[in-house]
Amino acid sequence: MHLIELLKDWPCTIRGNWRDVTIESVTEHPKRIKKNCLFVARKGAKHDGIESIEEALEKGVAAIVIDRSVLESKFSEWNQRGVAVVTVPDCKQFLSYSSAQLSGVPADDLTIIAVTGTNGKTTVTHFIGQLLAQFGIKTAVLGTTGCYIDGEKMDEEIPPLTTPTAEYLHPLLRKCRDRGVTHVALEASSLGLEKERLAHCRVSIGVFLNIGTDHFDEHGGRGNYIAAKKKLCSLSEQLVVNCEDSECMEIVRDVELPTHLFGRNVAGGYMPSEELIGSLPPGEHNRLNAMAAASVVKLLGFPEREIFSSFRLLKLPEGRMQLVEHEGRRVFIDYAHTPDALSAALQAVASLEPKKLICVFGCGGDRDKEKRPIMGKIAENCCDTIVLTSDNPRSEHPLEIVQNILAGTENPSAIQVVMDRKRAIHQAIAASEPNDIVLIAGKGHETSQYIAGKEIMMSDFAEAMTALHQLETLQE
Repeated sequence: MHLIELLKDWPCTIRGNWRDVTIESVTEHPKRIKKNCLFVARKGAKHDGIESIEEALEKGVAAIVIDRSVLESKFSEWNQRGVAVVTVPDCKQFLSYSSAQLSGVPADDLTIIAVTGTNGKTTVTHFIGQLLAQFGIKTAVLGTTGCYIDGEKMDEEIPPLTTPTAEYLHPLLRKCRDRGVTHVALEASSLGLEKERLAHCRVSIGVFLNIGTDHFDEHGGRGNYIAAKKKLCSLSEQLVVNCEDSECMEIVRDVELPTHLFGRNVAGGYMPSEELIGSLPPGEHNRLNAMAAASVVKLLGFPEREIFSSFRLLKLPEGRMQLVEHEGRRVFIDYAHTPDALSAALQAVASLEPKKLICVFGCGGDRDKEKRPIMGKIAENCCDTIVLTSDNPRSEHPLEIVQNILAGTENPSAIQVVMDRKRAIHQAIAASEPNDIVLIAGKGHETSQYIAGKEIMMSDFAEAMTALHQLETLQE
């Protein structure tokens, strides 16, 4: 696309050589710059794109986009090197717009369902995909665990973000469309919404699941977190909302959009039989997740009785209440890393009536310190044995995080602390007996730990399998 064609409908000023400039790609990442690329020098939380302009020039960038003032001498220097400099009101919005345009605006050809909420986004999007598959609808599911088409994971190199940045999202949507996909269920994170990653992605149905405790630090407070979630309303044509969550209901109270409600016992005005509900994966939260998915599929025009009959076929995605068992010992791996999610996961496994309930968990570093003592209290109230360990401590000292968790407990001396996560998992499983349940919470599908700036490969699921195998070997 010619640069001038890309810019004709966008407010901007252009300096330098813009005639006959052709753009083939757009990026905000210096490492992805190539010839005929448009570099958007966005200012991020940790890095200012303007600092990478020299690198972009050396790589032969076609044009540069900025949204703030720079010294006149800088303009002159860039222009002398034959590069156009485009000034726009907002780099985040422009990155989204240009990514969509260069990809052929694929969202316009797709029915997109965007799901937001502190907990449950991954499960609900996968449930939507599975239900639509029962009606022969080719569906893509996009989010924390990657991109899937009809349950098969696509071999695409995308960053490990809940909602991909626009420069990845729109090309990915184009590939989905080109492979015959007609519907996309994607996770809309608070950060993704705040950073305008979905700004030019037309959303047919926006889904609000819940508002809990997560990412407050990154947003600068709870109010900003909720405001980011509310952005989904302005992107959507209609809404599906959890009537049991008062904050979700408050978010949509003054929104002038068709709004459809769901709860644990009803989806879009329909109440399925307890027999159908009883076939769902364990936990009241999964009952609610299934109702959210059913409400979406019903709203898309599919018959309600057939939707609810398909409940028995629903399967949780990887790392969500994922079961490994051996001779009566059951180990569940779950992504629960917020107070509400941990409480829901513990209640779900408790409903299976274990002889003893053991929980292994920690909290992530560099964010949301206020949730740590709350999660400690929840675990203490629900479990027979707790093993506290590390969970992506990042730049924080892992032991300080554990101390924050212990601050919420009444009897910290009764809680085991094993800072090495692998050893914690093995120790908890070795201490279990037949008819016990071990819940390993916090990381789910993830296969690495981030500790002191290093990525260390490890999988809760793989370690649980190994620990159970070692038990079997010892018994032989």
